[in-house]
Amino acid sequence: MTAVPCVESFYHADSGTFAYVVSDPDSKAAAVIDAVLDFDTVTGRTCTNFADRICDWVEQQDLTVEWILETHVHADHISGAPAVRKRLGGKIAVGRRIDEVRAAFRDAFGYEKIVLPGREGFDHFFADGETFALGGLEARYIATPGHTPACGTYVIGDAAFVGDTIFQPDMGTARCDFPGGDARTLYRSIRKLLDTLPAETRIFVCHDYGAAANRDPRAETSVAEERRKNIHARDGVSEDEFVEMREARDATLGLPRLMLPSVQLNVRGGQPPEPDETGVRRITIPLDYF
Repeated sequence: MTAVPCVESFYHADSGTFAYVVSDPDSKAAAVIDAVLDFDTVTGRTCTNFADRICDWVEQQDLTVEWILETHVHADHISGAPAVRKRLGGKIAVGRRIDEVRAAFRDAFGYEKIVLPGREGFDHFFADGETFALGGLEARYIATPGHTPACGTYVIGDAAFVGDTIFQPDMGTARCDFPGGDARTLYRSIRKLLDTLPAETRIFVCHDYGAAANRDPRAETSVAEERRKNIHARDGVSEDEFVEMREARDATLGLPRLMLPSVQLNVRGGQPPEPDETGVRRITIPLDYF
């Protein structure tokens, strides 16, 4: 019988992001998944209000955070993982293909001027199929590239945290036109999940934009529901049909509002750059590049 972890969701309305606390009900061991750092695009100021809300709940439940998991290098919000680790402890982790994401954005952000050792900002890189423990629960990392090379899904008991691999059925799937993304690869990642995980597996999405479908945001769906109803990737949609749809759709999309600050910090696990000689921390805005 598959273990059933406790899952609490937190919705960050400004970025349409769901963060999660998943925990073992017996040992009280917990993981925080895809936390968000609040960022004001006008002033450039950050704050930890959203991350603090997660931390407050964890402390109220008397949970012990063992892992702080990132499903991928997000392009629509800055990771709140460092704020969570500073307050609650735990190891920050992401898929090991993050070096490919760093390389894809190297020229845009001038990384040759920034030292990026392999683990900067992270405590662990997961390999495809790697297992780990969350208290008494067995967890597994499944590489699900396509949106980015370093996208992954965390399967913990009967719950799968899919990042941007797949959305709610009426929202479809994530874009694949960022550097290193690929629609054919995303299709194969989606099928890997939907064809191998049990139908009753709970799927928890990273983003939902309920207003676009005239409904409230929803965190949870299931493998069975996605196979029946997903408007982009339900059973019966061929790989070629998906690629044609995805590439045509992506050609109409603009950059996410927070992509430029987000990627620069998220390739470092959410850690900001060190202050320069004036004592100011700076990010780069490339002109006429994207």
